[in-house]
Amino acid sequence: MKVVFFATPNIALESFKFFINSKDYELLALITQKAKAANRGKKIIERDIVKIAKESSVNVFEPDKISKDREIIETLKNLKPDFFITFAFGQILSQEVIDIPKFATINLHASLLPKYRGANPIAQAIIDGCPYSGITTMKTVLELDAGDICLQEKIDIPNDMNVVQLMNEISIKAPALLDKTLKGLYNNTLKTIKQDNSLATFTKKLTKEQKQINWSMNAQALHNKIRGMYQINTNHTDFNGKIIKILKTQVQKATKGQIGEIIDILKDGIVVKCGFDAIKIITVKPEGKGEMNASDWIRGARIEKGAIFK
Repeated sequence: MKVVFFATPNIALESFKFFINSKDYELLALITQKAKAANRGKKIIERDIVKIAKESSVNVFEPDKISKDREIIETLKNLKPDFFITFAFGQILSQEVIDIPKFATINLHASLLPKYRGANPIAQAIIDGCPYSGITTMKTVLELDAGDICLQEKIDIPNDMNVVQLMNEISIKAPALLDKTLKGLYNNTLKTIKQDNSLATFTKKLTKEQKQINWSMNAQALHNKIRGMYQINTNHTDFNGKIIKILKTQVQKATKGQIGEIIDILKDGIVVKCGFDAIKIITVKPEGKGEMNASDWIRGARIEKGAIFK
């Protein structure tokens, strides 16, 4: 089967490598977003997926907007692909592009559709405290994540799993689901299912304002928010004019103390009172320093029990 792979972030790497190495597929090209300047030096760093493509002699195209790039569109038509695969590509495809493959354009979406359509399904499922999420392969249509469902796989979300760990789980499970989907469609043994649009929910990109911790939140909700935004949009609090990033937490039962008060200092963390119950902060990243145990930080900073986070 001849395929073209559309992807940008590293969550798609395992799937991309699968199609490079599988004898059942001929990977014709990679379509990806142009790399952007990163860090203070504004140096453009080549994406990992592009490096792998070049090492494997796979043609790479980096359109500003694929739906408007006539040269790339004509190139894709001339390749005569059986399938397009999109996985966190980051651009909207036009109907002309969707219709190029002989069989279908297939998207892998990181939720159990029709729940969590949109740009941020992985983090939002954790923030909402969902006990599970999953991955879906679907036929791409113009409407956002509304195409017919091919296959789905459920993924459990334990109460201590963060967004990076869930992304890794999705990355590992995605290749097999894509493989099964394409073979099922190619052999006409897979029957797609229409989505029930009345059950659809939608996600939005996280904002900078959401990074600031509100200690009046319910402890479980705050714990979910911290693990749902871990590393990518890390939550932080303020103490003595410094930003303290909160990386790992657990929920603790508590009734006494002011909101934001450090009510206990333990060997493996510090306990902070929330609007309901408390959270034990296990690891932090203080401004200008590396990641460390919260209890080590608070002792080094000579902060005592009873201090208040804002």
